[in-house]
Amino acid sequence: MLFNMDKCKVMHMGYNNLQAEYVTDCSILGSVNEEKDLGVIISEDMKWDKQCGAAASKTNVILGMIERSFCVRSREIVIPLYKSLVRPHLEYCSQIWNPH
Repeated sequence: MLFNMDKCKVMHMGYNNLQAEYVTDCSILGSVNEEKDLGVIISEDMKWDKQCGAAASKTNVILGMIERSFCVRSREIVIPLYKSLVRPHLEYCSQIWNPH
């Protein structure tokens, strides 16, 4: 299997990191501050701000879709919609979400 240089990136973590350049096949690997992998945004400072912001943004879009699509907003309709469409996006890879 061949190594794809276009898909390989370097993320420098830590405060005392020298941020060295990595070279493979006479080309320098690109450096990034954040990367999305398996739907999780990882930043070089290891903070969850962008992950939580992206999850909140996605859930606001879904809530807006529910509001525009349903005229009747009774409890029996909204709660199952929320649990099946909104809540999974808030719970996925977010350690600060606590439904209890």
